[in-house]
Formats: sequence, C-alpha cells, structure tokens
Amino acid sequence: MAGGKAQSGQSGRGGSGRSRRRLSVDERRDELIKAALQLFSTRSPEDISIDDVAAAAGASRALVYHYFGGKYELYIAALASAAKQLSVLLEPPTEGRPLERLQISLERYFDFVESHAAGFTALLRGGPADRSGEVGEIVDGIRQLLLGRILQAVGVESPQPILRITLRSWMASVETAGLDWLENRDLTRSELERLLVDQLIVLLHVAGQHDPGTGALFDRLSKQELSTEH
Repeated sequence: MAGGKAQSGQSGRGGSGRSRRRLSVDERRDELIKAALQLFSTRSPEDISIDDVAAAAGASRALVYHYFGGKYELYIAALASAAKQLSVLLEPPTEGRPLERLQISLERYFDFVESHAAGFTALLRGGPADRSGEVGEIVDGIRQLLLGRILQAVGVESPQPILRITLRSWMASVETAGLDWLENRDLTRSELERLLVDQLIVLLHVAGQHDPGTGALFDRLSKQELSTEH
C-alpha cells in the first residue's frame, strides 16, 4: 500500500493531480499569475475571488494566500508580470532606418498583444479607474518605456512638449487599436501595423506645423525614407 501511495504521489495524475505536481516556488507562482491574468482579462478584478484564481490554477485557496497575501497583491503581481514581458519584447532594434526600427518595435508590440492577450487586456482594462497607487505606477511605467523606445527609434533624446504630446497621443491610439483588434480581428495584423505607422507620420506632419523641431524631425524622416527608394 505504501508503495502504491508513493507511486500515485510521484505521478501527479488524476483528481487534483495538477495541484500536486512538484513545482518550484517560481513555477508555482508563475502558474498562479498566469491563471489570474486570464481571469483579470475577461472580468473586473472586483468580480474575481481568490477561490476563482485557485480553481483556475488547480491550486488551493490557502496556497494563493501563501504566495500573495491577498487578491490585490495578486493583481499587482499579475500586472507587473505582463509589463515585464512586454518590456523584454520591446528591446529596441539597432539597425535600419528610423521608421523601419519603429515598424519592428510595433510588430514586437503586437506579438505581445497576440501571444499574451490576457496580459495585455488586464494591463490596460483592469483595475481602478483612476489608475492610482501601484497599478498606476505599473501602467505609467510601461508607457514611459514605450515612449523611450519610440524616441530611440526616431533618434530623439529629449522631446519638446509638442513632440511629446504627439507621441503620447499616438501611443494611446496604439493601445486602443490593440484592444479593438483583439475584440474584432477584422483587419490583418500587417494592415493594422501599416495603418498605425502612417497615422504617426501624419501626426508628425501636423505637429511640425506648430513646432520647428518636430517639423525638422518630419523632414529628416521623410528624406531618409525617400533616399532608400532611389
């Protein structure tokens, strides 16, 4: 009997086998976060209980509390995980023309949107409306990272106010486009990515009429693109 019991415990199959698998601390924590992200992407955090997360992960309620202390701490950990995954993907390319580098960054962004839909949706839709506290810090942090990546792609170190506002407005459009695409998927990804790059070019052209520095940036980008077509 003892041998049979040991064999059953080692196999980790049947009934609650998933929760009995021998996982490391990090693996178990990641499994709980993954389950939480999936839930937070489809429902408001206020409507999700620790029991829901435990059931989705095949774990016990006590285990979730052991790792995270409570639902809010779990939510923060889930958002931080999504933000970290995105930041790794958005390491800036080092070769190519500015708009090519921007296009590559945008493709990587939508790689995350498509492959980590739960994390992306939870990152942008979930949480308190005012985005205060730790939630706001995580979301603002990833947006600052994105802004830095865009500036690096177009070769600008310190943007003037009009350029900064223009780029942040475009970033909001990209976020909204990502959520819309996940919901509808009635454009191909390549079509959406080309549309967004074209929108940025138009925004820079308009902003350049209000700020000489942005106008010079638009002219430089235009010349670099034209020079490769001949």
